[in-house]
Amino acid sequence: MSYLRRRFFDARGSREAPRRPPPSHRHNGPSAPWPWINLHDEIDQVQLDSPAPPIPEPCDHKTCEGQCWKEYPQSRFPNWTPSQVRRSRIHRAITEHNKTAPSTIYHVDVDSNGFFTDSGTYVITDDTKEDFWNALVNDDSQRPTNNRVRAMFIEHLSGPVLMMLGAKYNIEPFFFSSSLGWIPSRYEEEVRPGQGDHITITLTFLRPMDHPEGSLHTYPSDSSTMTSLPDLQGQVIDTQAPLFLHSSDIYLILDLLAVHLIRSTDGNTIISYHNPEADTTSATYLHERIRFAGQSVYWQKIFQQSPDPTFVLLTFIWHAMYAWDESLELLYSHICYIETQVINTSDLHLTRELHIIRAHHLHYSALLEDFRKAVDFVLNTPNPAMDSLPEEERDSSRRLLQRECKNLLSEINRLEQGRAMQDKRLRNVLNLVFSSVNIEDSKRMRQLTEAAVRDSAAMKQIAFLSMVFLPASFVAAIFSMNIREIAPGTHGSLSHYFETAFPLTIVTVWVVMAFQSKHMLGQDATLFMRIFWPVTMLQQMARKRREASQKLNAPKWDDFKG
Repeated sequence: MSYLRRRFFDARGSREAPRRPPPSHRHNGPSAPWPWINLHDEIDQVQLDSPAPPIPEPCDHKTCEGQCWKEYPQSRFPNWTPSQVRRSRIHRAITEHNKTAPSTIYHVDVDSNGFFTDSGTYVITDDTKEDFWNALVNDDSQRPTNNRVRAMFIEHLSGPVLMMLGAKYNIEPFFFSSSLGWIPSRYEEEVRPGQGDHITITLTFLRPMDHPEGSLHTYPSDSSTMTSLPDLQGQVIDTQAPLFLHSSDIYLILDLLAVHLIRSTDGNTIISYHNPEADTTSATYLHERIRFAGQSVYWQKIFQQSPDPTFVLLTFIWHAMYAWDESLELLYSHICYIETQVINTSDLHLTRELHIIRAHHLHYSALLEDFRKAVDFVLNTPNPAMDSLPEEERDSSRRLLQRECKNLLSEINRLEQGRAMQDKRLRNVLNLVFSSVNIEDSKRMRQLTEAAVRDSAAMKQIAFLSMVFLPASFVAAIFSMNIREIAPGTHGSLSHYFETAFPLTIVTVWVVMAFQSKHMLGQDATLFMRIFWPVTMLQQMARKRREASQKLNAPKWDDFKG
């Protein structure tokens, strides 16, 4: 069993795949003036009446004796009150982190020549958190002189590490709340013309993952129905949950890319957050992939030509692109497999799986749109620190960035076109399923009609046979009457028979006509009108005759012309 399989299976203790929380998009960036305050939440009156300035003075992190990080985020962002911090999940991350599991930060340094090197790993526990804070405060001075970018990949983010990073780099708490809550966001902050800025990108993307016990799920290729699969029976239309492709024992799960880039003339830093609770891309995995991106000849030339750290950010975004492309490839193969099953069977239950896939498809369209907006944001947010470079070098770097962002946008458009094509294929398969079911229903209806015709012929024969005995039965019924005209000595007579039969017949006909008269009198006929149906029918007949005579006597257009 692979590492990802073990991690997925051990974390759940069951076969249930992880479900991502639905994002609260209104709390995705600092442009929202009321962070994590919903319509019915109360405003903190203490903070509202506070005379302190909304923007605190910058901290040198040396004279504060660590209070700036121990009180983060309120120390740097006073508008984030305790109730808002609780709702944003930051309080839970700070107070309920696993103190026995250390936080690990993997480093990658990019020098001025564009070379990527592994600059070591830092393990932080409760016992070593003060040492880490001192190292973080002195990080800028301890970096190599030719360092261009330092990327930090955080595994098992603990509360102290979150507060230290936020206080040291003055990070908006929205980065952590969006990362913890799986909220797509993209925003720029701390803009200093000619010096730098901060940009944050968090986006949800699609990634394939093997089934934890894939070897246990082998199905015959000639299976006639999809509903016989155990994993499909429990599947519901939940776009936040993984989509299981039983044809290849693959889950399509939602993954998270959460990156905060600090662009500055004093040194550039990339912070990559990795969720430890869900089966997301691990810090070690992305750490290796980013290092290996530095081995690319194509990208190495770009890193050598431009000092802009935004190009390193693009390699993070390419990771999401790879995952999207591979996921849609697997989904396309699964749709082809379903088409084969539809051709071989006419099971209506196939529509359940098709509707599940179509619901996920619609969700994927929204995720791809967020992906496109993230790349557009990078393209349209130039690095203010590049203004200090000569104009020719700045323009050259800008053209390179535009070219690479357009390459990403072109790939996103290709993914969306492929997704749209798959959606059309799904609609075609749905139509094929319904057509097959209709054909089968038509065959069954034909068989039922033929059986009804045969039964009708048999009933006719029985009716004809009954008609042969009808006269004899009628005569037998008459001669069995106890009336003195037929059986002398009895007290009944033929007049008694007619006195009883005629009134009962009239009452029966009257009641039947009263209940059935709605078809003749109309649906709006009242109960009183139905009871006295002969009178009502005579009135209707008289009214119709009057209307007909009025139409005959009405003047014609030719009379006016004359």
